[in-house]
Amino acid sequence: MIIKLAEGDLKTKFGEFHEILFYNGQTESIALIMGDVMGAENVLCRVHSSCLFGHAFNSIECDCREQMAISQQLIQQAGCGIVIWLAQEGKGNGHFALLKSVEHKRLGLPQADAYEAVGFKKDARDYTPAAEILKELKVRSICMLTDNPKKVDTLTQHGIQVSGTKAVALH
Repeated sequence: MIIKLAEGDLKTKFGEFHEILFYNGQTESIALIMGDVMGAENVLCRVHSSCLFGHAFNSIECDCREQMAISQQLIQQAGCGIVIWLAQEGKGNGHFALLKSVEHKRLGLPQADAYEAVGFKKDARDYTPAAEILKELKVRSICMLTDNPKKVDTLTQHGIQVSGTKAVALH
């Protein structure tokens, strides 16, 4: 069960979003909303996990920051959409796993395989909070800004209608 803790407006370089902070008893998640999404169909939606390397430290070895910027820009262009921020650093394995996996990634392994090489799951993320947030927001259907089938499958299994996907391509 997810509960709403607080909300307010957030001005970004991609326009003004309405921020809602949610809590599921273990972690906080954030929905950044532009436009009126209640009852809307085909709402652009990015489910995004936290990434210290990309967002806080501006790492050039990670594309998380760029994916977020592209998603916000697409939502701005559409005039409506949602970014759901989940506290799931290191594909849900934590920052320790990310640090331990860096050398394997630098040797050419994809990030998921690098996690596995150091004893963690390829992807330990749970998208259930995102499904609960979308239900709370009463969104009828979403077009996901992702190329990750696990996100689509999990949201669909939790009753979210995914009308399509759009990869967040880096330029």
